[in-house]
Amino acid sequence: MKPTYDFTGQVALVTGAGSGIGFATAQEFAKSGAAVVLVDVDETLVTVRARELSEAGFTAIGVGCDVANEDEVAAAVKVAVDTYGRLDMAFNSAGIIDPPAEIADVTAENYDRVNNVNARGMWACMKHELRQMRKQGSGAIVNCSSLSGLVGGAGRTSYHASKHAVIGLTTSAALEYAPRGIRINVVCPGTIETPMVSKLVDKGELVLSDAIAKAPIARIGQPEEIASAVLWLCSPGASYVVGVALPVDGGYVAQ
Repeated sequence: MKPTYDFTGQVALVTGAGSGIGFATAQEFAKSGAAVVLVDVDETLVTVRARELSEAGFTAIGVGCDVANEDEVAAAVKVAVDTYGRLDMAFNSAGIIDPPAEIADVTAENYDRVNNVNARGMWACMKHELRQMRKQGSGAIVNCSSLSGLVGGAGRTSYHASKHAVIGLTTSAALEYAPRGIRINVVCPGTIETPMVSKLVDKGELVLSDAIAKAPIARIGQPEEIASAVLWLCSPGASYVVGVALPVDGGYVAQ
């Protein structure tokens, strides 16, 4: 049986909320009673997503934001607080992946592009979310790394470096803020059925049958399965869980 949560009266901010894992998580927060601020670089898409939730009877707004731009991140958090008065939960899901290349052939521009979104963007999101949660003396943040943050991977060094960085940022911040009533954790998804993964398959950069064969559970995951882990980490059920990098990968890293 799928667990249910009651986040009535609470406010959740989700980045990368236009599609995939981000949107699935925003939906689950909304269904659990939270007011949800959906944030995405695609302002048109995220506005549509927020409207879909509002028309379904939930409380949601969409905000366009490039997480690689700290000023835009600060503005997005301000919109959340100005609109709903507080910020109780955040899921930082926004991320990009680079084309496969040997590290000797990766350009500095490509390395910076990936890390500016995946690592620096994560830092900026936590920084401004924590400024509000610090005032409140409460809150929960879940960051999105990847199984690529737990293992190496030939051909995508920029991406793996950025996802390892997310775990380091998370655990360090978790130690800083646990004494102040704020819990910070990170989820590490395996191969999930998202638009990003579909594009990799279409471009021949990922063979789906290979990904399935590498997962002991013998299938790829669904965005809702990551969302379930995020909601649990934000819930009172995880009240003693701090600084954990939780694999949600069908057993990949357990091998």
